[in-house]
Amino acid sequence: MKALAVVLQQPEQLSLRHLDLAEAGDEDVVVDIEWSGISTGTERLLWTGRMPDFPGMGYPLVPGYESVGRITHAGTRSGATVGARVFVPGAKCFGDVRGLFGGAASRVVLPAARTIGIADDLGERGVLLALAATARHISAGDAARHPDLIIGHGVLGRLIARLALAAGHAPVVWETHPGRREGAHGYPVIDPASDVRRDYRSICDVSGDAALLDTLIGRLAPGGEVVLAGFYDTPLSFVFAPAFLREARIRVAAQWQPADLVAVRDMAQSGLLSLDGLITHRYEALAADAAYRTAFGDPACLKMTLDWRDCP
Repeated sequence: MKALAVVLQQPEQLSLRHLDLAEAGDEDVVVDIEWSGISTGTERLLWTGRMPDFPGMGYPLVPGYESVGRITHAGTRSGATVGARVFVPGAKCFGDVRGLFGGAASRVVLPAARTIGIADDLGERGVLLALAATARHISAGDAARHPDLIIGHGVLGRLIARLALAAGHAPVVWETHPGRREGAHGYPVIDPASDVRRDYRSICDVSGDAALLDTLIGRLAPGGEVVLAGFYDTPLSFVFAPAFLREARIRVAAQWQPADLVAVRDMAQSGLLSLDGLITHRYEALAADAAYRTAFGDPACLKMTLDWRDCP
């Protein structure tokens, strides 16, 4: 069994290759991928070669951890149903080609337990569930932990804001790019230079800019916290005295957990969390090279998806 897959041979060198897939076991499923998303955070670091040391890191690799498809084979002990639409957070089924994260392919083999069923009408928007789960993990469902200030109005920043609104909070969002200040509903998006507040209880940074930490600490109320929810490829440091005077806390938001994924899936399907308006660009999978370059180079691109449905 083979699949057409995006392969990063080395930084900024991408190809589409037919790869042999691992044989499916009794607890595995085979999923024919319909859509996969391109992450402008971690996948950009893989693309540029700036990804810090990470388990499984190395080239060549198949990227992608935001895929949606249908189960075409279910192992006898998988508990899965052929024909069901599922979210796939990646796979490691490509032999000598590393799966980091392994979702950008026309077909994957993975344990059924790693998939999660989604409603048919969620469709392409299902690729956003990984980012939504990341956004939810920041608060872990605790309404009191939603941020007052979000740094960055990309897809992750918008999802954090939407989850805060669903919990009854209206955060402020900083965005330096004028074009990205559009598309907010129920919360203000402002130029950081225009903000004079220095009493934020909780600030969540999704920019990935390691140089911002001192600025953010300076905007905290006493006892406030900065949540680091971006992915940083350079060391972070801060001046001690301002953090000392505020008794500031710094928290790192780790990778989402299965409970986060289930929670945001249920919120999206019930209408409590909208995933609308976040996918701005779509390419056929055969144009993957152009899609990755657009996703990483065009500020107007919030989320790029690859459409695998007509791939050979």
